[in-house]
Parts: sequence; C-alpha cells; structure tokens
Amino acid sequence: MIIALFALQLGSLVAPAYACGCGAMVTDRAQAIGVDRETSAVRWDGRTEEIVMRFTVRGNAERAAWIMPVPSRADVRLGDAALFDALDRLTRPAHVDRHYFWPRGGDWPFTDGDTDGAGAAPPGSAAGDVGVVGRERLGPFDVARLTAADPEALSGWLERNGFELSDRLATELRPYTDRKWEYVAVRLAPDDEGAVLRGELDPLRIRFASDRPVYPMRLSRLAKTPQSLHLYVLADHRMEPRDTIGGARPEVRFAGPVQPEGAVADLTGGQRVYLTALRQEFPQPARIDGDHELKAVADTPYRETLYSDRLLTVGDGVPVWLLTVAGALVSGVAAVVAIRGRRRSPTVGSAV
Repeated sequence: MIIALFALQLGSLVAPAYACGCGAMVTDRAQAIGVDRETSAVRWDGRTEEIVMRFTVRGNAERAAWIMPVPSRADVRLGDAALFDALDRLTRPAHVDRHYFWPRGGDWPFTDGDTDGAGAAPPGSAAGDVGVVGRERLGPFDVARLTAADPEALSGWLERNGFELSDRLATELRPYTDRKWEYVAVRLAPDDEGAVLRGELDPLRIRFASDRPVYPMRLSRLAKTPQSLHLYVLADHRMEPRDTIGGARPEVRFAGPVQPEGAVADLTGGQRVYLTALRQEFPQPARIDGDHELKAVADTPYRETLYSDRLLTVGDGVPVWLLTVAGALVSGVAAVVAIRGRRRSPTVGSAV
C-alpha cells in the first residue's frame, strides 16, 4: 500500500522520498524529516469526498508542517488506523497452485531437495490575508483550516507559526489560490517534549464537498527522486485516473464490489461499494502537470493472482511423471517379452 508521499525539507531531503499526492511537508532548516510510507484512501459518493491518509515518518525533526490544498471547506478529524489493514485484506492477491508435469530445476532427479518454484502471473479571505476558519488539536496534530488569496500570504502565516515556505512551493501553490481552493495546514509535533517525529502517526481523515473525485498531486512535482503513488478508491463504480499527469500508466491492483465491514464500513456508511486499488510510478516527478481526476469506467473486476508452480504428484508426493515413465517401461518390457514368446513357439502343421 501502498499509499506514497514526498517529503520536502528546506535545504535537506531525506531519502527515500515517496509521492505526497496530497500536499507538501516542511520543517526547520536545521532538521530533516523523511516519509517512508503514505497510504491514502478516497471515498466519493457523488457529492462529498473523504481522504484518509496515514504517515510513517523518520528523521530528526521535532516538528513539521504539512499543507494540503482542497477545493472547498474541509472538515478534519482523526481516522481509524484499522482502515488500511482492512483494505489490504480486501485487495490481497489470490493464490493459485499451477501444476506442471515434467521435473524442473529443483525437482528430483535434478536436486536432492523437494522445493517448489514460485512465479507471479502478469496481470474567502481578503487579498494578502490568511483566514483561519478552524483550528483544533487532534492527537499529535495541530490542525488549521485556512483560506488564502495568494501563496505569499500562506507563507507569511507559516513563518509566524515557526515554518518557512520555499519559493518553489509557493509557486506551485499559485494554481490553487487562482482557483480559490482552501488549505489544510497541519503542525506535526510529538506529545513528549524533546521527542522527534518518527514511526507511524495516527491517520488523518479530511472531508470536503466535491462534485468530482480529485486527488491533489501537483505539489509532488517538487520531489527530487522517483515517486510512487498507492491509492484506494471507494465509490459506486470502478474508478481510474483520467490521464497519467506525467507519470507511468496507472496500474490497477484490484477492482471489485465489496461489502464493507468494520473501519471500511465506517468510511462508506455501511454501503456496498466498488473498491479500486491503484498504483502509479513517477520516474521523473518534474513532469507531473496536474492533479488526478478520477472517472468511472466499466465495472470489470480484477484481482492480482500469484501462482505457485508445483510438480504434479499423487498419493504421498509421488511424481506423476515418474509413474508414467515407469508404467511405459513396464508396458514396453511386457510387449517385448510377448513378441519373443511368439517367435519361440513351435509351428504346428496339419497332416495330409
């Protein structure tokens, strides 16, 4: 899963970096933060979108800020950590045994062991101001919901709260301010004084009105290393990106209707939904040219299949090929004996 997050730090980038499909993370110049893993789930019901994300971070930063642009006023709360384990179980590949007849390397008589080979099948504020429309403490997060007419105003707000916004990031925020999007700005800080941000953080759940499902990706173009995006989408139909937005072709890992339970049911309201799991690579992040817009496609189910190639056996593991060869040899010997027996038999003639 998964999801995929890039970490931007002024003057220092901790590798490996993963795509932050939802925003940018900044910290103090003297500190470093890396995001080892980001998993995202998108729920869209035709009117409202919810994005749940979980961060796994490392580094020496005692605090950091993360920014996510959203198309409308957002509600932010803590998510359920069990959600992604449940989604992983629902989309787990199918395992199928695939038998072969003749022995291969690793099978007797080519080895003394009894190992099996395995393979995988291919498959609104005033100009210059920042409006704070809400602020709350959620676990380790200090969450502020902001409106800003320009990136410079947002940069000023961050600086007043102990962070700096790079010139490049401010530039990339311009398309969002031009469209009058709002922002979720999150301060990440450990509960214990002097502790650093490390390990798996509580997931965040962000909800906003949207007449089309969108997954913000544009800020990932600032990443310096290849990026990966892993995304779960829960909607009425199978959902796929409209285009590649500068990355490789998105790969569908799972698609099919599911009856949600537990944390997944809490996200969907208990309704039966179509779940799509996507994976996409961005070898050159600078080519990312927009946000992912998701569209409904034909509800063709798909599940990855992992094949275990096994030698065909019977009984207590006796190879079928060996029985076949032995049977052929026995039949051949019996045929030879029978032919020789006929040739040695005396010929009886009739008397005249």
